Parts: sequence; structure tokens; C-alpha cells
Amino acid sequence: MGEALLFNTTLRPNPPMSAGVLKLVLAVVASINLAFATWFVAHGAWPVTPFMGADVALLAWAFQASRRAASRREELRVTRSSLCLDRFPPGGSPTHVEFNPYWVRVELEELPQTASRLTLRSHGRVEQIGAFLPPGERRSVAQQLRAAIWKARETPVN
Repeated sequence: MGEALLFNTTLRPNPPMSAGVLKLVLAVVASINLAFATWFVAHGAWPVTPFMGADVALLAWAFQASRRAASRREELRVTRSSLCLDRFPPGGSPTHVEFNPYWVRVELEELPQTASRLTLRSHGRVEQIGAFLPPGERRSVAQQLRAAIWKARETPVN
């Protein structure tokens, strides 16, 4: 039987929009571009039409890349004896990092002119977590993680 979880969360970026809404936006843009392309062809400016098609193709690619990037996630689990970080990138193999909660430090760097940065540090190893989260959520995760680590350090050994 495994140890009791003191903290367990999955960090995910906010998704852009649903697939249906993205298809609708793409269809509206394609329709508008088609109308303009038809007008340009009718007035003898046919060389403009490939650029209007490229515009729609690039927008479709951007939507696809955005949805793919939003599929990544990071899972954090804290027990009395370990802090586990599992990363699941959108197209690669997952990675697993484990820390001893007694030695790990949770650091949230909040500089006025830059984005905040949440890191786990232990014995010279540094892992940034939640880089895709907004600053408020990153701050909340840092507070919850610190509380779980303190609880892990205070939990007596059976």
C-alpha cells in the first residue's frame, strides 16, 4: 500500500477555445477572404488571391499549434517521503523527477518587470514548474505546495 497523498494536482494551460468555435472562426475568416479574393479577381488583381489563401492556412496552423500546446500538463504529488513531478509534453515522452520533501525548496520569483517564475530546488537541481500558468495561479500553487511540504516534514514516521 502506498503512502497517503498530502498534495496532488495537475497543472494545465488554459485551452484556447473549443474545436467547434475555432472551426467557426476559421470558416468566417475563409468566407470573408473568399469574398475579397473574388472581388480582386473581378477587378484584375488576381495575384492577391494566393496571399489570401495563405492567410487562412496560417490561421489554421496557428489554431492547431495552440490547441496542441494546450494539451501539455504537469502532475505534482507530495507524500511524506517524496515530491514527484511528472511532465507530459504535447508530442514527446513524459519525464519524471523526484525530490525529497525535507530538502526541496519552493521558490517563486516575482520581479516587477518580468513574469514570475516558480521553481523547485534541491541539491543543485532546479526544475521550473507551471511556466504556462498566469501569475495568480502560480502564486496559489506555490502556497499550496509549500503547505504540503511543511506537512510532509511534520508528519511522524510510522
